[in-house]
Amino acid sequence: MGSLSIWHWLIVGAVVLLVFGGRGKISEMMGDVAKGIKAFKKGMAEEEAEAAPKSIDHQAELKQRDEAKV
Repeated sequence: MGSLSIWHWLIVGAVVLLVFGGRGKISEMMGDVAKGIKAFKKGMAEEEAEAAPKSIDHQAELKQRDEAKV
């Protein structure tokens, strides 16, 4: 019960390789994740900006119809 099995050592070795192996792989990967999040937020903002004028135009059209009925 006091010793670790081969699987424990393999997992520890994999973690050590990820952290210390290869210059900045984790920071590089996190940079890519950050770029993806920024691109997603930019896309959502553009979508909302495109949707806003359509709803304003639609509201103006409805207002004109109401005024024409009166």
